[in-house]
Amino acid sequence: MNITISEIANLPSKFGDFKVKAFKEGQKEHLVIYKENLDETPIVRVHSECLTGDALGSLKCDCGEQLEFALKLAQKSNGMVIYLRQEGRNIGLLNKINAYALQDKGANTIEANHQLGFRADERTYEIVTTILHHFNIKKIKLLTNNPDKVNAINDVEIVERLPIIIESNKHNEGYLAVKRSYMGHLL
Repeated sequence: MNITISEIANLPSKFGDFKVKAFKEGQKEHLVIYKENLDETPIVRVHSECLTGDALGSLKCDCGEQLEFALKLAQKSNGMVIYLRQEGRNIGLLNKINAYALQDKGANTIEANHQLGFRADERTYEIVTTILHHFNIKKIKLLTNNPDKVNAINDVEIVERLPIIIESNKHNEGYLAVKRSYMGHLL
């Protein structure tokens, strides 16, 4: 895997003061947001990009709220957020909006992806191990509800899986039910 790594920069934010570093993998540029004095076994959130949730405040998912929760926790606990550029479960923004249109007509998130010719979830997590090794992290507490993330992280010990529970709303109840019932998310 050919990875290009940026310099370290400061990121003062409404969640606290962080350091940031970018990792370029092919055409994808991922971002690591972290506290300078990481805990020996840091809390780590692996977050996949969701423009509509993260930046626009969409109520169709819980992504933006999960990101905010993770950044607040990273600030408090000297942790890390690994922001992966895998929009729409890695089907891209255009296809994600097409999936939204199918959902507006009654399909759930998995059915919409299948109708567009994709698997339920196209994301991969190989870069996560590379990033953790770069920071010389050998053990983490993984902040996730997704068992696929737990299973995908290799060569780093996950000493604990921490849940990230966000209140549902009338717009994302079905989305969360599909994550729980069909994708095995631990909600």
